[in-house]
Amino acid sequence: MKTDLLIIGAGPAGLAAAFAASKSGLNIDIVDDNFQSGGQIWRGGAPQQSDVRARDMWLALSQAENVRFHFQSKLIQLERSEENLIATVEHNDQQRSSQIAARRLIIATGARELLLPFPGWTLPGITGAGGLQALAKNGYPVKGKKVVVAGTGPLLLAVAATLTERGAIVTHILEQASLASLSRFALGLLRTPTKLKQAFALGWKLKATRYLANSFVIAAEGKEQVATIRVSNNGDIQEFNCDLLACAYGLLPNLEIAAALGCAIENDDDMPRIKVDQWQQTNLNQVYCAGETTGIGGVDLAIAEGSIAGYAASDQRDLAIDAIKQRAIWQGFAERLKQGFALRSELRHLCQKDTIVCRCEDVRYAQLQDHADWRSAKLHTRCGMGACQGRICGNANRFLFSWERDLGRLPLHSCNIGHLIDTHIEKADSITSMNIASRNEQEI
Repeated sequence: MKTDLLIIGAGPAGLAAAFAASKSGLNIDIVDDNFQSGGQIWRGGAPQQSDVRARDMWLALSQAENVRFHFQSKLIQLERSEENLIATVEHNDQQRSSQIAARRLIIATGARELLLPFPGWTLPGITGAGGLQALAKNGYPVKGKKVVVAGTGPLLLAVAATLTERGAIVTHILEQASLASLSRFALGLLRTPTKLKQAFALGWKLKATRYLANSFVIAAEGKEQVATIRVSNNGDIQEFNCDLLACAYGLLPNLEIAAALGCAIENDDDMPRIKVDQWQQTNLNQVYCAGETTGIGGVDLAIAEGSIAGYAASDQRDLAIDAIKQRAIWQGFAERLKQGFALRSELRHLCQKDTIVCRCEDVRYAQLQDHADWRSAKLHTRCGMGACQGRICGNANRFLFSWERDLGRLPLHSCNIGHLIDTHIEKADSITSMNIASRNEQEI
């Protein structure tokens, strides 16, 4: 299959990129491993969102003859030929695979939650904050259950609001940032009135929930599932009872695909991200990144960056003026977000010796302490070598030990080996055909 533009990710950035590029008439293919559009921010499908931008973009793209969506499709291999980028994609839970040859590529793979281990964090009933929000949106029953939401960032408010709307009793929101940091961030919202309005709306929905600053979970206890959590609240240790604990410490960009292709990564503020120019282009020609892959900034920044990437990739740069202005505004918001919710050092010292760090391979904190780097830990303990390939524990160990995990190893996900074999057979056949044609031309 051939296309002019391949977009990886159908969240806000990917949809905005496709919407901008579609006006040029280019053939566009969009690959996403979810069963519908929207990504993590617009979970439940773009057409179901209250955000009018999501509905408008989906309506236009779903009716565009030059746009094709590939849902429940997972990118497993990405290679570069002389003229094209060759993507190998698995569809419908490894049932079949296909190859897409694209002249241009936009990577909009979003972010994942940063989960930090503490004693008891692997108990049933403990999830990431956004993870529980996604489960609830997809029908997981939370009605009547006592929930504590903990971690850091504005996402905690959005998660608590979603759970409350679905009948959960959110007793506490535990924010690790100090009250002084939160006050400075709140004051900065005056520069972005839409965010200020959102904050007031969420506050009204959560008026029955206690919001505790300078607070974080230090342990969870329970026989079969979480029952009691111990919390440091302004330095005092308190205990809360709950049925569910949703805990996450912000977001980190998904960099695997871009790193596998060879895109440059910058890390000048303790946040790894793909380096891009003013047009969202990476160091590789005709390869663009947009959204959280270039730094955490929220839905508005993702849409602005996606639009710029879409216009640039489709040779419509003169249409990107407004998006460039919007990007500057939301980059300022992203900077205030980073400063307001910087992680405190105490979170590095919550683990006990027997605390599991790598859940896939059951690797405990004591097993990791004697190692100097990520590679040594992997070789001796199998940390990061399980089903998630270090996507969870790798980020945690980066925070705990300052280890940089290896990125961009192929295949990008666990996959059907037959699909990889088919890929190499097709490549070998193509090379053989080219060599035969070349010899025939020489003989003639």
